[in-house]
Amino acid sequence: MLTEIFRNIIRFFLLVLVQVLLIKNIELGRFINPFMYVLFIIILPFETPKWLLLFSAFALGIAIDYFYDTAGMHSAACVLMAFVRPGILKLFSPRDGYEFGTQPTVQYLGIPWFLSYAGILIFLHHFFLFFIEVFRFSEFFSTFLRVIISSVFTLLLVVMAQYLFQGKKEQG
Repeated sequence: MLTEIFRNIIRFFLLVLVQVLLIKNIELGRFINPFMYVLFIIILPFETPKWLLLFSAFALGIAIDYFYDTAGMHSAACVLMAFVRPGILKLFSPRDGYEFGTQPTVQYLGIPWFLSYAGILIFLHHFFLFFIEVFRFSEFFSTFLRVIISSVFTLLLVVMAQYLFQGKKEQG
């Protein structure tokens, strides 16, 4: 239990560092804005209490807002993502439920399940973030295109990160 807490704290800081030191400084064009830090919320253990999930998402969003100078936009998108996460997990729940002490990862539940689960969460995060950033409907289609492309790119990064940094048998 204690090692899982430390592992998630380290994951939190590593993902923030990767986002602000590496990904933020890579110019990928106007329509590609990956936000790999959302992996933290996506793979928190199934039994994470809702209050802790929301608090962690808010802290993650505030950290990213600080470095991106976005005045709460990432915080709002992260809290929305954390708020809908339990419902999405319930929607994709296996017949026997989730095994206690596990995380929603590619290694545990497979690529099709993970792509569906993470894809929805990433899309919702990006949709909310980009539309609150633009804050007008006159650019709806260009913003929606940005949401789609960035969501796909972020999902690819999230899946690649899981294969790179987690062993086949390791859960977390």
